[in-house]
This record gives sequence, structure tokens and C-alpha cells, in this order.
Amino acid sequence: MARRKLVAGNWKMNKTPSEAVALIEELKPLVKSDDVDVVFCVPAIDIPAAVEAVKGTNIAIGGENMYFEDKGAYTGEVSADMLLDAGAKYVIIGHSERREYFAETDITVNKKVLKAFEKGLRPIICCGESLEQREQGITIDWIRQQIKIAFLNVTADQAKRAVIAYEPIWAIGTGKTATSDQAEEVCGAIRACIRELYGEAVADQIIIQYGGSVNAGNAAELFAKSDIDGGLVGGASLKADFGKIVNYK
Repeated sequence: MARRKLVAGNWKMNKTPSEAVALIEELKPLVKSDDVDVVFCVPAIDIPAAVEAVKGTNIAIGGENMYFEDKGAYTGEVSADMLLDAGAKYVIIGHSERREYFAETDITVNKKVLKAFEKGLRPIICCGESLEQREQGITIDWIRQQIKIAFLNVTADQAKRAVIAYEPIWAIGTGKTATSDQAEEVCGAIRACIRELYGEAVADQIIIQYGGSVNAGNAAELFAKSDIDGGLVGGASLKADFGKIVNYK
């Protein structure tokens, strides 16, 4: 089946609310597309302003993280209900920077995934290997483990709505990019893992993105691969070039 491409920007810890609005106004005419879904995942404090700024466009807004409890004494955390009430539709879960700097594990990723589905947020679930893991030849084993734990107790109907972002850690913000063949190999292995867990129909429907130094120069080659359904874009999502990634054809 033909899957729509999904191109999401991960703004990371960049842009104040007023700066976010200014960037969105610049990007709105550049990311118009009838056949590519566009998401800006922005800092939590930017979400209300961003949601207002994208009204009437093809852009959805997402969060960059959330906690797996509904409320309570979790100072500094943001709940799924908070994201939803602010107007977010998506949320990034398990980005390698969250795992590295904030001690997230496969288990906490799974808890967040389950909570996102329970509340109706669409999770963008990140996975990826380090350079050492790739050099040791365990990339596929590592990714399969991340996927299997992330999807524990996720139903087939929920899994259809998931987005998986494969981001080799060695390619995030380094300027290094997996070759299109390397990216396709892992994205194909992820789809095969989903097929084992949920069957052909879910595997055919699930969106699998590539992330890691995606830019205007390499997007077309990456997105042409049969198992790559778009990208999770970091630094380039903060520039006008993001429009060229969305309109890669």
C-alpha cells in the first residue's frame, strides 16, 4: 500500500514562543504540500502559540516529550493531558538525547507510549544505535530490542497509528548521514519486526521515518526508499530549507 510521507521537525531546546511564531510564519508558505504530512515538535512552552500560528494550514504541532503519569508531584514534567489541551497532536518519545541526558530507558519509553495511545496522542517513537554498536555488528539486534520493548502491551489498532523514527545516534547533529541503503536496511528490519508482532496489515500501515542529519540535499534519495516514509528532522527544521525537505520531489 502507498503510505503518505510524514516529515516532522524536532526543534529541540530552541525558540521562545515569539520566535516560534516568527519561524512558523516564515515556514508556512514553504511547507505547503498535498501529499506530505508536516509536524513541528516544539518546546512545551511554545505549543499554544505554535498551535495558533498553524491554524488553517497543513501543519500539526507536537510535543518533544511527556511523562507517563497523568498528574502528581513530578516537578518540571508535562503530561499527555497538558499537551492535548494545548493543542498538540503528536509527541516524540525516547529520543536518544532523552535517553543519554535524562536517563530514559526502554521501559520508560514503553510507559510513555502506552500513555500517549491511551490519551489519543500519536507517538513518534525513536530508536537508534551508537557508532560502537554499529561497528560491533549488533545494529539490527539492538533496534529490534528497542522496538519490542517500546511496543509491549500496545494493541494492533494502536500500533497502526504509531510513527517510528530510526535515528542512528552517530548521525544526529554530526553532519554524518547513514547512506540511503543503510537507512533502508534498518527501516526494513523495523517493518519486519512489526510484521512479526502484528502481521502484514499493521506493518504495511505503520509510518517509519529516518532521522539523523536529514537535509535538502539528501531527502529525496532517502525518501525514495520503499521502507522510509519521511523524516524526523533536527537542525534543518529551523531553517527555510525545511520546505525543500517537505517538497523533496
